[in-house]
Amino acid sequence: MTRSTDILITALAPAVWGSTYLVTTEALPQGYPITMAVLRALPAGLLLLALTRCLPGRDWLGRAFLLGAFNFAVFWVLLFVAAYRLPGGVAATLGAVQTLIVIALARGILGTPVRAGAVLAALTGIAGIAMLLLQPGAALDPIGIAAGLGGAASMAAGTVLSRKWQPPVPALSFTAWQLTAGGLLLLPAALILEPPLPPLTAANLGGLAWLGLVGAAVTYWLWFRGVARLEPGTVSMLGMMSPVTAVVLGWAWLGQALTEVQLVGAVIVLGAVWAGQAVNAAGGARGLKPREEPA
Repeated sequence: MTRSTDILITALAPAVWGSTYLVTTEALPQGYPITMAVLRALPAGLLLLALTRCLPGRDWLGRAFLLGAFNFAVFWVLLFVAAYRLPGGVAATLGAVQTLIVIALARGILGTPVRAGAVLAALTGIAGIAMLLLQPGAALDPIGIAAGLGGAASMAAGTVLSRKWQPPVPALSFTAWQLTAGGLLLLPAALILEPPLPPLTAANLGGLAWLGLVGAAVTYWLWFRGVARLEPGTVSMLGMMSPVTAVVLGWAWLGQALTEVQLVGAVIVLGAVWAGQAVNAAGGARGLKPREEPA
């Protein structure tokens, strides 16, 4: 399979994640962020475990829970805190800083060289997301900003460590381990901090099914598959597709207007993602080799 195909398959994950805001606001009960995160991660992880019938060995158990914390438990909790305390555009722009953090962590943990072109592409993409999402006079809450940056750092650490720690199992099993671990870590917080859920409607169940089966099980399998085959910088740049999808869905589904500045921002983001792939492809031939997963 070619590198271009791997990139396109991996890009499907953040493209689908862009639907999370629409589904959350239109189909899920409000006021239960941690519980919704548990119901997104844990059933999906248990389903994948049942399908793969592959449990982590004792030597991988701790790593699975650490990665589950970085990629799901800590990341999702901080993401919800940022979303509640900041305008959506500010939270998404802070989240895009993840790309720069990945570049720094990959240098320290994996020995990946820092390429000026990759840094420039990441900065350009962040600027494009700001044009796409930021509104004039957006409030800047210190706790929200800290949560947004912390969430970006958590996901960045999870991405880099998922590349460093590649177990001798298929990506689907690796995804099952992390989703299950992340859901189990979130479960006590949901039970302690949030009230019981009200009776769920058909729309609630449909939204949870989409976020769990497609937005978690399928997409994170594609994401971790890409992490195993591509450079961390390449994968993290693809994450910028998510806010573009979110804005397009808001326009198509909710009738939200798009300004000229937003359209220019979307073009800049897509151009930055393309440029980032080109830079990392040129360096990848001299750096990390793609890892083929076991059958």
